[in-house]
Amino acid sequence: MKDIMGIMKQAQAMQAKMAEMQAELDNVEVQGTAGGGAVTLVMTAKGQMKSVSIDASLMNADEKEILEDLVVAAVNDARQKAERTMQERMAEVTKGLPLPPGLKLF
Repeated sequence: MKDIMGIMKQAQAMQAKMAEMQAELDNVEVQGTAGGGAVTLVMTAKGQMKSVSIDASLMNADEKEILEDLVVAAVNDARQKAERTMQERMAEVTKGLPLPPGLKLF
């Protein structure tokens, strides 16, 4: 019976830490870049885009497709960084808990 109580306490502590981490991730920002920095954007670790910066040299109607591709690449770069940040934070929260491999908590 003591083991169950210990597991319940760990689960409650993890739940509190996860809620804290989720709130924190709203404020953690990651930066995505493409084209050697010609396109830069900032988003939260939860994926909300905050800003986009595009080098003026890309503002050419003949290079519209290049600009579109660079924006997509920058977004994907930022999303990968956001996911990595979330995984790192989750690993901190769940450290020491006997969770099955591959369990996705969010």
